[in-house]
Amino acid sequence: MLAYLALLVFLTGIILLWRANQSRKTSGLPAGRLVYSDTSRWLNQEEPLYDPVTALTGKPDYLIRDGSQIIPVEVKTGRPPRTPYETHIYQLAAYCLLVERVLGVRPSYGLLHYTGESRAGRSFRVEYTHQMEQDVTRLLTEIRQQAKRQDLPRSHQSVGRCRACGFRELCNEKLE
Repeated sequence: MLAYLALLVFLTGIILLWRANQSRKTSGLPAGRLVYSDTSRWLNQEEPLYDPVTALTGKPDYLIRDGSQIIPVEVKTGRPPRTPYETHIYQLAAYCLLVERVLGVRPSYGLLHYTGESRAGRSFRVEYTHQMEQDVTRLLTEIRQQAKRQDLPRSHQSVGRCRACGFRELCNEKLE
């Protein structure tokens, strides 16, 4: 009887490990220890990362510690593209910059995970090179310069986007 109980406990443990591994795969998370989460699926992380030098604030979906590395993971819903979208790459690069500035650890890469319509999804490893850091820093400078303009043109036709736009107060072409 004791042998059956031990076998049952062992099999239950194997099943739980398998399910945890499947959940990790579908979430796009790499192996390692979860240290930050901005999703309700794991841990609820309230505080965004903030760098006062660049005035950059962000909340990556996950940060995973893998040895001495901290890897930002950004999860996107929708059909996985053949290659990651440029805007998503720059968002991930900004998270890499924040990890380096706030946590003092320079990631060598970040992960973009597209969930897809099926549970399979697709992940892309995006290298965080010095060139990528320079590109995202230049982009942040451009964004700040544009934000100071008083004559911002509207860049869309959607009333919903217009209402939610962070530049609404500066825009001279509001839809409503």
